[in-house]
Amino acid sequence: MSAPPPPRPPAGRLASLFLVLVLALVAVAGRLFQLQLGDAPAYEALARDQRIRTIDLPASRGAIYDREGAELALSMPARAVYARPALVPDPASAARRLARALGIDERTILRALRSGRSFVYLARRVDLEAAARAERLDLPGIGFLDESRRSYPGATLGSQVLGFVGVDGQGLAGLELSHEKLLAGRPGEMIVEQDPLGNPIPQGERRVEPPVPGQDLVLTLDQDLQFRAQRALKRAVRRNGAKGGTVIVMEPASGEILAMASYPWFDPNDVGSAPPENLRARAVTDIYEPGSVNKVIVAAAALEEEIVGLEEVFDVADHLRVGPKVFKDAHPHPPMEMTLSDIVAWSSNVGSIQVAQRVGKPTLARYLRRFGFGRPTGIRFPGEGAGILPPVEEWWETGMGTIPIGQGVAVTPLQIATVYATIANGGVWVQPKLVRATVDAEGRVRETGAPERRRVISAGTARAVTSMLAYAVSDGTGTGAQIPGYWVAGKTGTARKPLEGVRAYSDEYMASFVGFVPAEDPRLVVAAILDEPDTVYGGIAAAPMFRDVARFALAQLRVPTSDPPARPPTARAP
Repeated sequence: MSAPPPPRPPAGRLASLFLVLVLALVAVAGRLFQLQLGDAPAYEALARDQRIRTIDLPASRGAIYDREGAELALSMPARAVYARPALVPDPASAARRLARALGIDERTILRALRSGRSFVYLARRVDLEAAARAERLDLPGIGFLDESRRSYPGATLGSQVLGFVGVDGQGLAGLELSHEKLLAGRPGEMIVEQDPLGNPIPQGERRVEPPVPGQDLVLTLDQDLQFRAQRALKRAVRRNGAKGGTVIVMEPASGEILAMASYPWFDPNDVGSAPPENLRARAVTDIYEPGSVNKVIVAAAALEEEIVGLEEVFDVADHLRVGPKVFKDAHPHPPMEMTLSDIVAWSSNVGSIQVAQRVGKPTLARYLRRFGFGRPTGIRFPGEGAGILPPVEEWWETGMGTIPIGQGVAVTPLQIATVYATIANGGVWVQPKLVRATVDAEGRVRETGAPERRRVISAGTARAVTSMLAYAVSDGTGTGAQIPGYWVAGKTGTARKPLEGVRAYSDEYMASFVGFVPAEDPRLVVAAILDEPDTVYGGIAAAPMFRDVARFALAQLRVPTSDPPARPPTARAP
């Protein structure tokens, strides 16, 4: 008897199995459809991202020149060292060898190689010799890019005006910051297609958008004069045991600044070692109470408004009460007859207050503002100070005692220099400037726009005040500023420094001398200011610095001598 046939699976089970197979095939087909059509762009982009590398091509930063074309800041060829950590087989060995070649810390390199990032810079702006040593190591995963590094050939020369750049080459201070857009240019980029080992793929994508170089700046500074001015400033600070100081040299007619510096300064090639306070261009950013150099505005206002005549004689004591405070002259003296010229030349506090009282608060405030107090000069320099000029309604009861003698108001050194430049320029205020022109990559020179000008006092008033200032140097408190062969017009200043947070003054002083030369045909304005000198009087501490700087500048510019200005009316014996 034969065995019975094996049982056949039920028709339902076969149908179910068939259905499962069909559904599985549909699912696979659907997934393939999704991958091939729906998700294809995303995967294509992912694959492309793994092959495509975009490399930034930094633009060459524009150079900075002095007025004669001497290089003050330029960009030197350098290299960047980078790594693709995933392709570095032995990070410890690579870090050790690179550290020796580049002269940098091994631990810093090792941290970067173990960062887990796909791309990391190991060193920026490496000099070409060190980069060549590293490149000869031929280490896997280590690459090199061309870039530039900023160099300042003069080191500390004009450093606070020039400013400096950061590690990424972006301007962080001074003209490097204020003209960043012009100097920086526009970066380009290179797109290349690479295999997983970083090798270029033959016939792969490669596209280059070249960078646009930055423009050059041509400054108003004179390199030789800047050097001599800084040397004279440093010598004056040390000779007088001062905390610091500032010097400014400018042309009154054009507003161009020929030299400007504050001591102590810094070397922009080594910014990291400089104290932060040395980085500021204090000639433009910091304010101080000007002291007696402010008296020239009182005299100008009195003459321009015809409130005081040149021949008028004042009876000047050595002290005067204004509100609750008694103001005194620098030295005790019996009552004296003094003209306005005598008051300016001998820097009488009491006489200046008497003249200011005749002028009145509103008029005096108006002239202070017209001369530029309380607002920036507009020199286009980062952090420029506006100074302090309180509204008339906020003047203290003693305001008509303090403000005429240069206390209770505050200015930047540049602002006070423009006051004297206004007088030297026949009564016309001219906006100061540091940049003469820009030069693009094709060599096209574009002069900067004409500076703002405004008339402050009449030419006649300016001539009268000039004669007073010349008298102050020939016979008054400013004799230390005399230059053989030239007539100097200027004014001494001595002002106590206010304490912070209280209405009181310290025992420290700012000493200054601000003037111009030749008096009859002014070509130069020089502001010489010392912070906390041992000798507090501007005529002793600051006037010799003015003389040293102005004497060299006159020779440098070949300025001829001129006739002396007319002697102003005086009540003092000749």
